Amino acid sequence: MGRRLTVLAACMLLAVSGTAVAEASVTRFRAGSSIDVTRPDWSGPAFTMNGSGAVVDASMRRAVDTIRGGSGTLDVVVLAGSTPASGSRTPECDAVIRLAGVNSCTTWVLTRAADGDDSRVNADLRNAEFVYFAGGDQCRYAAWKGTALQASVRSVVAKGGGAGGGSAGTHITSSIVYNGCGASVDSRTALDDPYSSDITFTTGMFAWPDYGDTINDSHFVTRDRMGRLMAFTARAVNDGLTSGGAAWGVGVEEGGSLFLDRTGLATLYGQDAYVVLADHRPERAVPGESLTYRGFKIWRLRPGSTFDFHSRPTTGYYLRDVDRGTPDADLYAP
Repeated sequence: MGRRLTVLAACMLLAVSGTAVAEASVTRFRAGSSIDVTRPDWSGPAFTMNGSGAVVDASMRRAVDTIRGGSGTLDVVVLAGSTPASGSRTPECDAVIRLAGVNSCTTWVLTRAADGDDSRVNADLRNAEFVYFAGGDQCRYAAWKGTALQASVRSVVAKGGGAGGGSAGTHITSSIVYNGCGASVDSRTALDDPYSSDITFTTGMFAWPDYGDTINDSHFVTRDRMGRLMAFTARAVNDGLTSGGAAWGVGVEEGGSLFLDRTGLATLYGQDAYVVLADHRPERAVPGESLTYRGFKIWRLRPGSTFDFHSRPTTGYYLRDVDRGTPDADLYAP
């Protein structure tokens, strides 16, 4: 443990606690078996979307069990855009490797957009059965659009594996991504001007089955993000970013995790989540002016409840209006 051999000419790093390989801006840490699992088929896809960066054991365990069909083991890759600030270099893999059914967990830290084309990263991704995007900065993840990494993650899902993440990793897994490439916008700013220069979106990154026209948000109640998710969905409809003239916002509270199965059915673990529907163009959404939107439909999900993203519900919601940037009532309670 902790013994390190550094060869400066090759920029290589070896650690006894696992294998770490570093070159330029790319760093690899692997825990568990050094040999990937090989198997002809898998039983996913399965997805997890967490309200904070940490792995939620219950939803991750369900994803692992779903993908492996209850038998055998699988390999997980964690993607991070920066070195974690916690004491561990691999906090997500520390949690994942303890779960039954996990053969290995490999963390890649990539600090440049070009790292998405690194052949070693993509080899690990294509051999994995689950990809977890760590918390951090989703702007860094959005910069991987168009690289080989984007196609590699899609290939994991296509073969019956899965994907997910927490915080920034939750944002990147929706079909319309609030990319956070400006300053982090709060609800008051977004409602006062849904066209604030700090509100920018990335589209075309990922589109999971039954999860189209979605905008994810995290740390939802703790950071009072309902107002900004309303502004995001209203603007997405106004700008024609959705396929059917409606945008679905999904906000997950810290400690919560939304698990999505292959049929499009989501189950909530841990803490509350909210689904916000904007199903028509806003009454007013123009640059430099506050938002007016009448008739947001909101579903409050509690732990253990489900939401069908395949056959999306038309009942069970409560309504909220926003008039010139001001909501008409408490946004978090019917």
